[in-house]
Amino acid sequence: MTRTLFRHDRIWTGTTAAPWTTALLVDDGRIVAVGDEATDAGASDVVDLPGAVVMPGLHDAHIHTEWVSRDLAEVDLREASSLEEALELIREHVAASPAGRPLSSGRWNSNRWAVPVQPDRHALDSVTDGRVAVLDSVDGHTVWANSLALHRAGITRDTPDPVGGEIVRDPSGEPTGILRESAQRLVDPLIEGEGAEPLRPLIERCQQWLLSVGLTSITDIDGEDARAAYLAMHADQALRLRVTKCVRDPDLELAVSEGRRSGQGDDRFRVGPVKFFSDGALGSHTAHMTEPYVGSMAGHESCGIAVTPYPVLVERIRMSLQAGLDVATHAIGDEANRLVLDAFGVMRDEGHRGLLRIEHAQHVRPVDLPRFRALDVVASMQPSHCTADLELADEIIGTRRLASYAWRSFLDAGIRVAFGSDAPVEDPNPFYGLHAAVTRRRADGSPIGGWRPEERITLDEAVHAHTVGAHEAVGRTDVGRLAPGQLADFICVDRDPWGLETSDPMMIRDTTVLQTWVGAELAFTRD
Repeated sequence: MTRTLFRHDRIWTGTTAAPWTTALLVDDGRIVAVGDEATDAGASDVVDLPGAVVMPGLHDAHIHTEWVSRDLAEVDLREASSLEEALELIREHVAASPAGRPLSSGRWNSNRWAVPVQPDRHALDSVTDGRVAVLDSVDGHTVWANSLALHRAGITRDTPDPVGGEIVRDPSGEPTGILRESAQRLVDPLIEGEGAEPLRPLIERCQQWLLSVGLTSITDIDGEDARAAYLAMHADQALRLRVTKCVRDPDLELAVSEGRRSGQGDDRFRVGPVKFFSDGALGSHTAHMTEPYVGSMAGHESCGIAVTPYPVLVERIRMSLQAGLDVATHAIGDEANRLVLDAFGVMRDEGHRGLLRIEHAQHVRPVDLPRFRALDVVASMQPSHCTADLELADEIIGTRRLASYAWRSFLDAGIRVAFGSDAPVEDPNPFYGLHAAVTRRRADGSPIGGWRPEERITLDEAVHAHTVGAHEAVGRTDVGRLAPGQLADFICVDRDPWGLETSDPMMIRDTTVLQTWVGAELAFTRD
């Protein structure tokens, strides 16, 4: 590559010593000088960048791109406000899709329905035209299956609940079609393989979307099919994002047998941590809590589900670290977070090194916050979860005082924080997350003043978590800032988020990306 000088009046570098500059000199995809030094060094090419501000490309520290990609081709029920509206959307989708093709994805959210009750198989039977239907909830921790799906999966009233899961049953003992946590795996084979669209074209379409919202790097949480698609794209020089690819728990033995190690790869594609589950999700009432939910849907006191029994979790984490694989463990409820910290404490006591992350860390006992720092555990969090779930959290957690979506408390405790979206649970646009982190308000401005506003953070802190923090959470220090030695990943946006932070922070959410550069190569430009 030629030595290129990139110029703009306002370039936010992400460094504390010199947060703003006007020039970046790039050689072979890396920044070699900034400011006057860059301007005076001489360059074979000069690019004047558009927009109001240039800033580092953002890194989504927790995204499911196979889910996102397949969702683009499936029915979208997220905005449905009632069961009837959801069924009409399904009916329309079925009428427009090939006969017999399985129906999947959906992302239904019964918590926002006019009657917030989870649906049953009979309702789904009425609109699926004799085809298998397995529809994910918005949080991905519950599926809604029709009768044909239950029949083909062999699920009857006599089928026992799997460890870490639940087959919901009606008062007579018959399965309702709602499958929670590990019970979802019983119907997975019905929507995989035959009839499924090839993943790579869908991933490439998803890649373009992610670049268009300012993401230059991702940590992907999905499985081996997504890994194969990314590797094929990389081999064909079609991979423009930087991808750190996680290993799922069921694929741990395969990864170990292949000799994978976290950090292996190049600056475009790398092996990441192993992803484990400790509990479920708040919206599905499966997050593992210390105290019972208020008004449990099942009509009895429930503290959620320990998806992976603690002794098994300890064993699997140990196996990963011994193999040189870092660990990222999903924990949403306060009891799940306590147990994962206990497991990580065992690993540190045994002398195991490696990066340790807790994914989500949504509801944590205040007494457990110092343990994150003491054990050097990264809190991998998603700000948009707060604004999506705030009313639900108040309703089903009640008045107990937990550190909930507590970014300010985490940072003040000296804990390393990485931000992501958990897409498709939330929209992958990182400016939605930055807005949520700074305001703790929804797009419509509610609640006035922000939900638990004492947990708001500054825009500098939020961008750091979406850049440097997210990269460090996978062991990378060569990208995330616009400084000498760093990879030249940056975006041009239509407004100045730092100016808006004090004048009108609600407008941060509407930031539009005009260009995205990865390694000083133009990966996206808005027409």
